[in-house]
Amino acid sequence: MKKKFHFLLILASAFFIAACSPGQQSNESSSESGKEDGKKVVNEDSTVIVGIASPILTLDPANSRDRVTESVLRNVFDGLVTRAPDGTVEPQIAESWDNPTPTEWTFTIREGIKFHDGTPLTIEDVVFTFERIINEGSINGETSPRKGLLGPLTKVEKVDEVTVKFTLEEPWPIIIQMLPHQQIVPKAYIEEVGDEDFAKNPIGAGPFMVKSASLDERIELERFDDYYGGKQAIKTLVFDVIPENSSRIAALQSGAVQRIQGVPPVLVSQLEQQDDLEVKTANGTRVYMIEMNTNKPPFDNEKVRQAMNYAVNMDEIVETMLEGYGSRLAGPLLQEAFGLNEDLKPYEYNPEKAKQLLTEAGYADGFSVVIDAKDTQSEVVQAVAAQLREVGVDAQIRVWDWGVLGPLIENGERLMYMTDWGNSTQDPYDFLNPKLITEDRGNFSFYSNKRVDELLNDASIELDVDKRKDMYYEAQEIIYDEAPWIFGYSMFEIEAGVKNLKNWEPATDSMLKMHDVYLE
Repeated sequence: MKKKFHFLLILASAFFIAACSPGQQSNESSSESGKEDGKKVVNEDSTVIVGIASPILTLDPANSRDRVTESVLRNVFDGLVTRAPDGTVEPQIAESWDNPTPTEWTFTIREGIKFHDGTPLTIEDVVFTFERIINEGSINGETSPRKGLLGPLTKVEKVDEVTVKFTLEEPWPIIIQMLPHQQIVPKAYIEEVGDEDFAKNPIGAGPFMVKSASLDERIELERFDDYYGGKQAIKTLVFDVIPENSSRIAALQSGAVQRIQGVPPVLVSQLEQQDDLEVKTANGTRVYMIEMNTNKPPFDNEKVRQAMNYAVNMDEIVETMLEGYGSRLAGPLLQEAFGLNEDLKPYEYNPEKAKQLLTEAGYADGFSVVIDAKDTQSEVVQAVAAQLREVGVDAQIRVWDWGVLGPLIENGERLMYMTDWGNSTQDPYDFLNPKLITEDRGNFSFYSNKRVDELLNDASIELDVDKRKDMYYEAQEIIYDEAPWIFGYSMFEIEAGVKNLKNWEPATDSMLKMHDVYLE
């Protein structure tokens, strides 16, 4: 059954902090002796296997920007804060925080937290964790790929035994929303064994410890009984790498795994027919779009780019190819994003308008183009190409491995391509800035507008909520009119599990959080 989970993005200054800590919540749960509503008994020696859609890249939480990798490691490492399945930020290792000046934040950590080797987690570990990320060359001579997720953070220092201070180069209104991406690591252990050995034998402070790991096959974790958040009901937690959708579905149906991610919309009804399984959804935070290389003809012409938007029936794609498990986007931002300009309406499907704009742009007879895509996006791109052919554009598709296609796009060697980008914070900063500021790291359309650059940069440091919204409203209007993309959609996060697996929910950011999950 389709169900949308709607939620409100809350700015850092207005985050709701739960009255009880994660530790208190978990201990309360365990005090019930593993019962749900006093009736259901938990299997406290259970093994739960989760089917994941791709290999993980590392066991070092600071050394990748991959969502699946982070999703697995969030069960081994905890951060100062975490993100709940609905997208709100909650305290984790930090029990509280304060913002005494626009460029300073202080965090107070809980006492009594232990790493998996039994050593206490200290402020020195927190300082080390963040210095390892923001300082150049700190991971085996290389710079952490997560450095960009900490924006203008320039200094981290110990205040006292339970307090750390962050100093920013400039105000950064979304620091709290960005912090769930960073997990605390043990200073002494890493300094003793080095970065390479740490990545092979990691130690965290999360609810599970790494028992064994073959990154492209299976990662096996075991319960950490001294977890500050309370002893988990699951004894052994396994992540099996099953990239092929049908194989992942079959593994769940046969009982080989108890939870899977990345359920294709077309297979939801099949799973719902099996009595011992359930499908759950959440609004996703990944944006899918068709980008056009605005540096090269014909896409250096604004009217051509607008014509591409009128030529594609994106509503039909969402309703038929995604089975309705997605949301059509009017412009570049998610429907739940902070600062969404609701005055913008999606480009209507109007082939005649598309032909008119192509004629005005000097392409009355159309043109030829290859749309590039990853294999997982091939069906959508085929539908787009078919619709473009109806307005006289000879559109063909080519499917690539992203390892090959990515560098070609980044180097400006392709004309039109389907891409996607995560926006877990649902704040424009970590989406519009990299995707649309001139020459930024994710600007694959090579879009450049000085006013947009100015608006996005200014909004990044503006603390006045209303002023910040006004800046994003204006930026969206310009981007919408200049149309560097065929504006696309966001997909729901669709997961499935056995019905006797309890207390799990798909997350808006696709994290597979297994804290406090149990098997009846």
